Amino acid sequence: MKNKVIAISLLLFVFTGAIKLHSQELNAIQTVVPFLSIAPDSRAGAMGDAGVATTPDVFSNHWNPSKFAFIDGTGGVGISYSPWLRNLVPDINIAYLSGYYRIDRKQVISSSLLYSSLGDVPFTDDYGNLERTFKPNEFAYDVAYSRLFSEYFSGGVAFRFIYSNLTGGTYSGGTATKPGTSFAADISGYYRRDVKEMGKDGQFGFGFNFSNLGAKMSYSDGQTSDFIPMNIRVGVANTLNFDLYNKLTLTLDMNKLLVPTPPKYNTDGEIVKGKDPNVSVPVAIFQSFYDAPGGFSEELHEITYSFGTEYWYNNQFAIRAGYFHENASKGNRKYFTAGAGFKLKGFTLDFSYLMPTVSNHPLARTLRFSLSFDLNPVKKPTISAE
Repeated sequence: MKNKVIAISLLLFVFTGAIKLHSQELNAIQTVVPFLSIAPDSRAGAMGDAGVATTPDVFSNHWNPSKFAFIDGTGGVGISYSPWLRNLVPDINIAYLSGYYRIDRKQVISSSLLYSSLGDVPFTDDYGNLERTFKPNEFAYDVAYSRLFSEYFSGGVAFRFIYSNLTGGTYSGGTATKPGTSFAADISGYYRRDVKEMGKDGQFGFGFNFSNLGAKMSYSDGQTSDFIPMNIRVGVANTLNFDLYNKLTLTLDMNKLLVPTPPKYNTDGEIVKGKDPNVSVPVAIFQSFYDAPGGFSEELHEITYSFGTEYWYNNQFAIRAGYFHENASKGNRKYFTAGAGFKLKGFTLDFSYLMPTVSNHPLARTLRFSLSFDLNPVKKPTISAE
């Protein structure tokens, strides 16, 4: 197998998960750099990969940068690590470093670095002879700005540089390969308001994030460029404070890729159902809502759902659980998650555990570990609309 195909196939498998090979309805959407869609932190990872509307934390850059405008404290830093796909290969890892700093009562800047290592990949010639071993790696670095627009609503933008080196410049089919690069942006919003439910104090949150809106990427001068995982994520979260020591949060995220759905072709290579996927980025974003060859029902199948719950005792100990659902025709990722967290004097430690619904799944027993520190943690003053 060609060197480039080996590396790219492995990476795509990370995103699509275990697919039912016997399914004749399979029409999964594939993108380059799918590591951008993997939950990098333990808190959201323990809640079924839900995080767009939950309360802000130091890892909010990935889920919804606008949440930072509501965060308590003047700054913070966090790091998360996950051995990935250990049921499949022993040396794939994902690491995430994130931090924020409060400029004033209304404005916060943040930044993060997401790094993915695919371990050792053997590169062979046409006859299967080993030429060398290379460690493919990818990373995304972003900076974000969030601002309060009212007492209840904030907005945020993020700018991201993406780098993907899958081949190390190896020739494939006589063509030199190169690292893929792209620039992208996020546009997000977050609404949070205190509420009364069943005679108890509570909090309602709503969030949205258009993420990875950016240029296509290619790995050689002669290769057709492919889409990065542009997507829209919306969600709600509801927290109920039972008393001074106990509170429970329920959250739901819905996510849809904003890239073309593969059409159906006849034997002559002509499109018989669906739309031409070779379009520009702006066209692809709008076309992604109506281009599925199976019509509106297939568009609904492209939505993934993340259900999560989080219980806190005395704001010091947390227990979390969740469920992630993806339609079988779009990748068939279905798994339960669980985890816990411990917080004390600005120090927070979290972990999560992933449990697929099918046996022998490559994501089985996936662990994530997160560690974060709040710098000068203080309660942010109440912000009044101006």
